[in-house]
Amino acid sequence: MTDRLSSYGYNFQMKVISALLSDKYFLQQVSDIMSPDYLESDANNWIVETILKYFLDYKTAPTLEVMKVKLDDVTHDVLKTQIVAHLKEAWRFIDADDLPFIKEQTLDFCKNQEIKKAILSSVDLLKYGKYDQIKASIDNAMKAGADKNIGHDYMIDIDSRYNEAVRHVRETPWDIINEITDGGLGKGELGVFVAPAGIGKSWGLINIGAHAVKKGLTVVHYTLELNAAYVGLRYDSVLTGIANQNLKNYQDEVKNTLSKLTGQLIIKYYPTKTVSVIGLKAHFEKCILQGKRPDIIIVDYADLLRGTGGGEKRHELEGIYEDLRGMAGEYDVPIWTASQANRSALEDDIIEAGKISESYSKIMIADFVLSLSRKVTDKLAGTGRWHVIKNRFGPDGITFPSKMNTSNGQINIYNETSIQGKDTKKEMKNGEEYARKMLSQKFKEINTDSFG
Repeated sequence: MTDRLSSYGYNFQMKVISALLSDKYFLQQVSDIMSPDYLESDANNWIVETILKYFLDYKTAPTLEVMKVKLDDVTHDVLKTQIVAHLKEAWRFIDADDLPFIKEQTLDFCKNQEIKKAILSSVDLLKYGKYDQIKASIDNAMKAGADKNIGHDYMIDIDSRYNEAVRHVRETPWDIINEITDGGLGKGELGVFVAPAGIGKSWGLINIGAHAVKKGLTVVHYTLELNAAYVGLRYDSVLTGIANQNLKNYQDEVKNTLSKLTGQLIIKYYPTKTVSVIGLKAHFEKCILQGKRPDIIIVDYADLLRGTGGGEKRHELEGIYEDLRGMAGEYDVPIWTASQANRSALEDDIIEAGKISESYSKIMIADFVLSLSRKVTDKLAGTGRWHVIKNRFGPDGITFPSKMNTSNGQINIYNETSIQGKDTKKEMKNGEEYARKMLSQKFKEINTDSFG
């Protein structure tokens, strides 16, 4: 058994440093069993020692800004240059898909080193028959690197159940949705919009993100279909109310609106099927490192993520949604995403669970599922129907009328008994009447053309 991580290679050591800088929970696990001497070179020793000391004092990983300040204490110019180079190299691996494997191997290595130390120290104890000390030494070594958080102790943590809200929610832009979800989508929860292609689910996700930014929150929006700049333009429209095609003529107004916002928005583009949930987690860790920890994650959309295994498409999608909800729980943030509905849902008044494409498991995994139906008549009237397919926190099976302007992304969802809701339903009927008149006129024109 090797005594140093250097035997795993240079890149492995760089990824260990990446993991220590980006994953607080991993750092917590190895903080008392990791030794700087396990890594090769004085530069790596200094980096690991600095990370461990900082964690001991502040119970979190140091940011790059902290590392820069610490570097000022290094007087040896050559060593300082090497440290900077190694930190840059470690940073390059922040998005590496194999970081979970690196963490697992490093944890096993450190545990084995503790066991080896315990066995060697037991030789002298054995000479003097100190078997209890030997047992204690081995037991402590076996427990090294264990998860420090055992969970909620029901009989002891009584006050904490009442001092803190059970759910820490992030509200949506729509009062009626907040009402039926007991405030919005909570940390660790997964919300899904369902609609056929081109109906407006991406606009719905952008409305969620824009509202959060206006509330002073940090949003990371992962787009796997539209490029980052185009998604940014859509946010500009939602935040300003300016039609997408007219934005270039109102750049000063856009800048003025954005200058008043207190939240932050990070838009990250990945080509379709090129990134998995593991890759999203790596990017999330990078955001944390830069002091921009997201409060809400938006994925547009989950069906376009890369799965981690083969097999049937429905099983792959099930795995993606499970991983996505797991990510929400791991980082204690709400995640909003979208899913395609079948083509047959295009002319449905209400899209039910059975119309979700490929895998019904999406419904089972998600906490809140909202479908959007917009027939041709709705597009003419600028309306839509949002139907609650699933709701862990309140009623489901109900439908809400909606006003939608896809030129600037403005979406309003109403209780159907409200004044706005009643007015919207009237506009839906007007749209149907207008469509009938158009069809009737078209029919007359065809007959006139055919029969003179």
